[in-house]
Amino acid sequence: MSTIRFRALESLINRETFKAEIQPEKISSYFGKHVFGDKLMQEYLSKEAYAKVKDAIDNGTQIERHVADQVAAGMKAWAMNHGCTHYTHWFQPLNGATAEKHDAFFEPTPDGVAIENFSGSNLIQQEPDASSFPSGGIRNTFEARGYTAWDPSSPAFIISGTLCIPTIFVSYTGEALDFKTPLLKALHALDKAAVDVCQYFDKNVTKVTATLGWEQEYFLVDEALYHARPDLSLTGRTLFGHSPAKGQQLEDHYFGSIPARVTAYMRDFEEECLLLGIPIRTRHNEVAPNQFECAPIFEEANLAVDHNQLLMDVMTKVARKHRFRVLLHEKPFAGINGSGKHNNWSLATDTGKNLLSPGKTPKNNLQFLTFFINIVKAVHTHADLLRATIASAGNDHRLGANEAPPAIISAFIGSQLTSVLDELEKKVKSTGKMTPDEKTELKLGIGKIPQILLDNTDRNRTSPFAFTGNKFEFRAVGSSANCASAMIALNTIMAQQLKEFKAEVDALIAKKKLDKDEAIFQVLRQYITDSKAIRFEGNGYSDEWVKEAKKRGLNNFAKTPEALDALVSKQTLALFESNNVLSHRECEARHEIQLEMYTKKIQIESRVIGDLAANHIIPTALKYQSMLVNNVQGLKNILDAKAFQKAAQAQLEIITEISEHVSVIKKAIDDMIEARKVANKIGDARKQAQEYCYKVQPYFETIRYHADKLELLVDDEMWCLPKYREMLFIN
Repeated sequence: MSTIRFRALESLINRETFKAEIQPEKISSYFGKHVFGDKLMQEYLSKEAYAKVKDAIDNGTQIERHVADQVAAGMKAWAMNHGCTHYTHWFQPLNGATAEKHDAFFEPTPDGVAIENFSGSNLIQQEPDASSFPSGGIRNTFEARGYTAWDPSSPAFIISGTLCIPTIFVSYTGEALDFKTPLLKALHALDKAAVDVCQYFDKNVTKVTATLGWEQEYFLVDEALYHARPDLSLTGRTLFGHSPAKGQQLEDHYFGSIPARVTAYMRDFEEECLLLGIPIRTRHNEVAPNQFECAPIFEEANLAVDHNQLLMDVMTKVARKHRFRVLLHEKPFAGINGSGKHNNWSLATDTGKNLLSPGKTPKNNLQFLTFFINIVKAVHTHADLLRATIASAGNDHRLGANEAPPAIISAFIGSQLTSVLDELEKKVKSTGKMTPDEKTELKLGIGKIPQILLDNTDRNRTSPFAFTGNKFEFRAVGSSANCASAMIALNTIMAQQLKEFKAEVDALIAKKKLDKDEAIFQVLRQYITDSKAIRFEGNGYSDEWVKEAKKRGLNNFAKTPEALDALVSKQTLALFESNNVLSHRECEARHEIQLEMYTKKIQIESRVIGDLAANHIIPTALKYQSMLVNNVQGLKNILDAKAFQKAAQAQLEIITEISEHVSVIKKAIDDMIEARKVANKIGDARKQAQEYCYKVQPYFETIRYHADKLELLVDDEMWCLPKYREMLFIN
């Protein structure tokens, strides 16, 4: 056995056993304890300051500087009572991670002592180096200034003795360099457009909030084995490894008993999350071995995105205490399920109604159908943009396999709603006015929709965008992704669609003298017809669907470089600019960043593959081959020709196989390096990404195939990397 693998397995044998302790407190007693939420604001702020902050949260008003000073003083007092010595602006740059720079509260005074100080200006704004984060050309080293600015709608929190203040991140010239800024703008646009449409049905609605409930899938692997796999530690996925005899084919892991060591880890990271106000509620084994999932209760979308980013950080830190490593890559192991982050999205009014839940009356059902049909229409119109928001090097490996939805964007609505939409399309006349009998019949028809559709809609795990009772589930989002990317697009396309809907309805009322309900019916009928192509109820994995989708005019962007083109299409640029979410320059910058990110990830994987294959796998195979050659030579020295031929036949075949596999691997590595050199000389980001995708990456499978064959041939004790069977099962 190799020294690396021996040490890794020895660590497994000698590791400390982590036992789950009984939690002495009720969750309700410490939930949100480390969050400067509403209750604490009332305790630490003056009535004036509290009212101003609430107004900023609810209505987006600006907070005056003297009020900011009061808020900062209250935050500092609370934080110091919890042992904090530092504060930081916590933001989400376009590298997919979170960022923070810690500053101490203390400030020297002229008399040689120090005081603790945290002013309103410290709270409201800071200046990180914008050129050191991805900017897509918006910032350069010689123009590095950028600003972080406080987001009052997401409460401050404490981690490890530091007060963390959620902020946006923009350049000196005002462009968004983060995920939060455009998300807040998209949510604002949706709120305004949705309220305008709600006024058709309920004049009491003054605010519509997008809600999000994400489901985070992840893998755990033992720390020692993780360190023994350079591919895992450097790229987040295994670039080599033959499938084990037992994987997920027995379907015995999903919802099975959680291993004790994993339960202990889950309890610890859940406690940290609950202290931070993350309403984590669900945990279970996922389908693949060593794969798990956690999920919270629904929250307002901006806060939910912050909480998901925070959760991934907490999961990673706590895992190390339990000698685990968390794998958030979309496909860390070949041949078994990948990991997604299902985004469950809905719309709620300030009157307490979920707009995606039918009511008890035809009026409420019409409101439900209005929003429901507009969502389907928006997804149909902007399907390529939604595909672009989930595009990444990792997600390319996951989409379309092992219960992940395909790259073709479609919407699943279930048989009952399909029937309702078909009936509505058939009954409403396209021109002219309906008779009183027709109106009555139509209203009676839509009045039959049950208030609760949760159990009347089947589940389609192959659908990227599925209606699941009172929400839509965007299943195609990758597990490592920032939810904001999908949420920015989804909320913006919905805002645009609702604006167009209202304009069409108002035009019919004014020009054709139709009453409100009849005008709504007419427009919805047309939308049902226009968006029919996006609705699909069948198996998204089938070859038949690929052919059918092509007939319907739906695009199938299997690879990231081509999928990302939608970020800078004329339609997308107009969409984001008209809704004041992203400017042309910001869209183009994000396109550039995503292309560069894709290229860099494939480049790193290529280098790791070349290194592991040339410096680990080939030498190990040749060493084993040399042992066989020596053994064969020894047999030849002691046996006659006939006996030797019989005794050495199997070994000679293995020697030949090893040589063949090594030769193919060596040539593929050399060819891959040359292809990489060609790609590296390309200056255009899009062309370079395509070159890496179509000219460099294909060598990965060739090298892996032959390396995995060597894994089956070489003596297990000599093999240089921990195998799947060792990594995929936690006791």
